[in-house]
Amino acid sequence: MIKSFYYVPGENVTIIDGVADFDKLCAREDALLWVDMCKPTDEELFILTHDFKFHPLAVEDVISEKPQTKIDDYDKYLFMVFSIVDYVGREEGLSISELDLFLTDRAVVTVHYDEHRIFDYLYSRIQKGDRGLALGSAYVLHAVIDAAVDNLQTTVDIFEYEIDQIEEDMLGGYDSDTLKSIFALGRDIVQLKRIVRPQREVVDKLARKPYDLISENLKAYFSDVHDHLVRVNELADANREIVNSSLVVYYSSISTKTNEIIKVLTLLTAIFIPPTFLVGLWGMNFKNMPELDAPWGYPVSLGVMLVIMLSMILFFRIKKWL
Repeated sequence: MIKSFYYVPGENVTIIDGVADFDKLCAREDALLWVDMCKPTDEELFILTHDFKFHPLAVEDVISEKPQTKIDDYDKYLFMVFSIVDYVGREEGLSISELDLFLTDRAVVTVHYDEHRIFDYLYSRIQKGDRGLALGSAYVLHAVIDAAVDNLQTTVDIFEYEIDQIEEDMLGGYDSDTLKSIFALGRDIVQLKRIVRPQREVVDKLARKPYDLISENLKAYFSDVHDHLVRVNELADANREIVNSSLVVYYSSISTKTNEIIKVLTLLTAIFIPPTFLVGLWGMNFKNMPELDAPWGYPVSLGVMLVIMLSMILFFRIKKWL
């Protein structure tokens, strides 16, 4: 599916659905074209080489599965690979979709294989009269990348909410589900950092390196996006530390609970050792044993054992072991 926005100074933005003569549209020097391709077919991908004359290696990266985040300078145009990240849930983790971008002096081409809300947001901005297309192709590129980075911030905000939920779960008790949630969230944060790091490097190049297609004024915009990525990375680091701390607290609590159980069992064993000794002593089968024929021997022996046990319990309570 292809949706395009064609801007000519002094005219309203024209929305084009499907394949068009993009090479002719771009022939006008003062015009600007944004072509967005979602789940493109082979026929639709053909326009990348036929209409826009993009390099086969760049088109190969578009077709390939999950290439690395990067930026390539082909003199007349720039090619970038980005990722759009969403947090689905504790069990599903992160959803990562590929975003390929081409920047020329008169056009921006974006290719993605998943429908995403950031494009609905960008579409609505243009349809509501946003004059971003009038500022040039590099500004459109900035708008797309900025929307993808803002979506990363949303993902980090969801991480913070999930951390709060895990902490509440830990207050209610400790179980295997809580431990799984801690491990899953830690995994997702690490995965997010692996995505943010190369994206930060690409945006930093856009903000600092001398590209003919990006003016000095727009470099400040990309520098702002770079700052957002740095902030996302810092927040991810902070969330990762909290998750690691939660894991330490979880194991400490489990260890404390186990020690309490062992202590109770140890004290119970200690309480029953003296009665066990006395029962064993008085249970020996010798003919001439003292107290063997005593009429009150049985109740007295039970009383002695009971007094010893109560005395030990009182002693443990005084020591605050029980």
